[in-house]
Amino acid sequence: MDRNKLIVRTSIIGIIANIFLASFKAFVGILANSISVILDAVNNLSDALSSIVTIIGTKLAGRTPDKKHPLGHGRIEYLSTMIVAAIVFYAGITSFAASVRKIIKPADPDYTHITLIVIASAIAVKLVLGRYVKKMGEKLNSGSLVASGSDALFDAIISLSVLVSAIIFMTTGIALEAFVGVIISLFIMKSGIEMFSEAVSEMLGKRVDRAFLSEIRKTISENENVYGVYDLILHSYGPERYIGSVHIEIPDTLKASEIDAMERKIAIDVYKKHGVMLGGIGIYTFNTENKVIEKLRNEITHKAVNFKGIIQIHGFYYDSESNTINFDVIVDFDVKNRREVYESFCATVKEEYPDYNFNIALDLDI
Repeated sequence: MDRNKLIVRTSIIGIIANIFLASFKAFVGILANSISVILDAVNNLSDALSSIVTIIGTKLAGRTPDKKHPLGHGRIEYLSTMIVAAIVFYAGITSFAASVRKIIKPADPDYTHITLIVIASAIAVKLVLGRYVKKMGEKLNSGSLVASGSDALFDAIISLSVLVSAIIFMTTGIALEAFVGVIISLFIMKSGIEMFSEAVSEMLGKRVDRAFLSEIRKTISENENVYGVYDLILHSYGPERYIGSVHIEIPDTLKASEIDAMERKIAIDVYKKHGVMLGGIGIYTFNTENKVIEKLRNEITHKAVNFKGIIQIHGFYYDSESNTINFDVIVDFDVKNRREVYESFCATVKEEYPDYNFNIALDLDI
């Protein structure tokens, strides 16, 4: 079964379970005059609505590319996650308002042992559902499913707090359920904000997992005559849909036909093994027949790795016609003033090697 069908199936299971739980909780909450149980039921309804949005988003994201959107519609999944987050946040606001009204105008709940059994059963169902949905979300790389699963697990904790407040009232007569409702509402709103932030981060261009990047670099470096892999940039067009570019370092003795064949092989290997389409493969060459430049490269590389704030240099090449040394320098993002570090390093290199011209580019730590 393909990814989209699995997401839809998992969401349908979530819808059925949440509607079932919401119905029972609402019935018990009304009979027991318990605002916290009723709010818990409302939360289950919002979870069901979230699953419906996930299904719609998955269907739309799975549409084939067209002239207007040649790279597909995968980013719709991020939009659906944002809608789910908005639904969750709205549920939190309405729950908070209802709980505050209950605090201002209190009314004692009427819990029974059946109420406790229903709440305890709901906790068990939510734990099983949450673990299942989250596991499937991680397996399918679906942000919406992971968020729904995490929310369900958190709902189980919320329901546990409702159960505890009910037991306290039945044993001591102290009514805490309106205050529990406030706490539930705050956590629901927090969950919505976190889900929204994660979706926005994905749309802005979140850093790709370093382990995944390392695997792609390893695949590229396994090709003959590739001596370095740099500037690997991946653009996400939805979960598991990447288009990227990369620079490879090769000897300056290769022919154009050999480079062309190498680029084609690399693109095919990366797509087959990792599902990533490389839209561009740039070339860095290195001097193979100039021992002086080779020594100079080692010296400058050593200076760079010992220069505070610099991670690496790459793309080192000497152009004899213009007497120019070209290379890129990567400054750590944790450095407060990256430009200052870059300019300081450039000044140091130019001062120590005045016989050469330098073309040093500030690169990103991708």
